[in-house]
Amino acid sequence: MGEVSEMNRRQFLIASTAFATTALTAQVPTDKALVAITLDLEMSRNFPTWETTHWDYEKGNLNSETKKYTVEACRRVKKAGGVLHCFAVGRTLEQESVEWLKEIVLAGHPIGNHTYDHVNILATKPEELQFRFQRSPWLIGNKKPLEVIDDNIKLTTTAMKTRLGIEPSGFRTPGGFTDGLTNREDVQKLLLAQGFKWVSSKYPKHAMSEPNKEPSPDVIRSIVEAQASAQPFAYASGLIEVPMSPVSDIGAFRNGRWPLTSLLSVVKQSLEWCIDHKACFDFLAHPSCLYVMDPEFKTIDLICDLAKKSGVSIVGLDAFADRVKS
Repeated sequence: MGEVSEMNRRQFLIASTAFATTALTAQVPTDKALVAITLDLEMSRNFPTWETTHWDYEKGNLNSETKKYTVEACRRVKKAGGVLHCFAVGRTLEQESVEWLKEIVLAGHPIGNHTYDHVNILATKPEELQFRFQRSPWLIGNKKPLEVIDDNIKLTTTAMKTRLGIEPSGFRTPGGFTDGLTNREDVQKLLLAQGFKWVSSKYPKHAMSEPNKEPSPDVIRSIVEAQASAQPFAYASGLIEVPMSPVSDIGAFRNGRWPLTSLLSVVKQSLEWCIDHKACFDFLAHPSCLYVMDPEFKTIDLICDLAKKSGVSIVGLDAFADRVKS
């Protein structure tokens, strides 16, 4: 499909901004839990087959199955009265058509920045940045890692403005870190300088089962207890951290090689803990993984059903950050 005209682009921007404003202002009181479903729009190694590894070099080359899964997931969450927060790898916007992403934006779902090439923002050496740059080092030349990271994030924001007509809604790091950005004030300042108010970088530490073994009661207890460490907070720099809630789909299906029933059980217990404690729950998943492991959307439907029964809303992560501000 061709690009929209300048007039249509402006109309699209006005409409998408209106939808986004509606979604963000319809927030629940602070005396209730906040629930979010977030999808990182990238390809994942080991899916659809365990031997698949070439996605490491093509993180943004989304296949049709991943895009279809994302669209349907967003539709289901919206039908349940909520929004689904996506994070896009910038190279996805190089694909011929991004109409599916525009549909998501028009439906009111926020989309955040996930870097252009899925780079490691804690990298201190060029070889730590990304597989693509290990194979093709001339792409970054003599730039220092922090310069590459800065450019990679800026490039994604520019791509989103150009092809989607929107500013990114927050920033999520490729990969999650036990301490978030606590020890990287330089990265915090980099994000603040680019205009980001919050980041989603922390993934709390928890026990994990051995591969191909279902999680034991102790492992499940550890994951549920880790929800207390997955609550939003502000760094001394002023940047707000919105952690990811364990366990992620990659943690369950790649690291643990669990059956779907195990993920469903852990998600249910973790979400119930957050609802009971009026806490925040940010389910992290990847449609490139879920279309293989959960083709019937059972995990997303489970979260929607539990949220509805408990009277809590499914919101974008901006609402999590707003709770810290208030």
